[in-house]
This record gives sequence, structure tokens and C-alpha cells, in this order.
Amino acid sequence: MKNSRAVEKIIKGFANHRRLEILHLLYREPELSVEEIAGKLRIGYMNASDHIRKMAIAGLVAKRSDSKTVRHKLTSRANHVLTFCKMLEHD
Repeated sequence: MKNSRAVEKIIKGFANHRRLEILHLLYREPELSVEEIAGKLRIGYMNASDHIRKMAIAGLVAKRSDSKTVRHKLTSRANHVLTFCKMLEHD
């Protein structure tokens, strides 16, 4: 595979149960802040922030500045990842 390092970076972006939970949450509720994500998943703010940072590096989460906070939503790549994960659940 010519682009195996790029694929590895993407996989690392969702290869964690918390990151998968965040993906599912943002699928259901786009445009959440880190604080809202942490609260809904009952995890620490710094923990949520670190996961979201890794997901953004992998191109799974897009950030948008809202005058007071940063909002997060899934990218098209993240939607492909969710489809892939759903296929794995059914096998």
C-alpha cells in the first residue's frame, strides 16, 4: 500500500472506544463543544479534549469557532469510518 502511513494516522484517530463514542455522539448531535461532549459522555474535559485533538489530526473532526467556544462536527471521512465500523458490528 503506497499510502500506508496516512491510513495508519486515520485508524489511530478512531482506534479507541472513547473516540468511537465521540464519533457516534457527534453523528447524533453535531456542533458540540468539548465541554458538552465531556458532559454527555461523563468524562473529564482534558480527556475529551485530547481525544478530539487526535481525531482532528486524523481528519475526522472539523472545528468551527463560535464567538464563545469551538464547535465540533464530523467530516465526510468520519462518516465513512462510522459506516466501516457498522459493517464490522454485523459480521
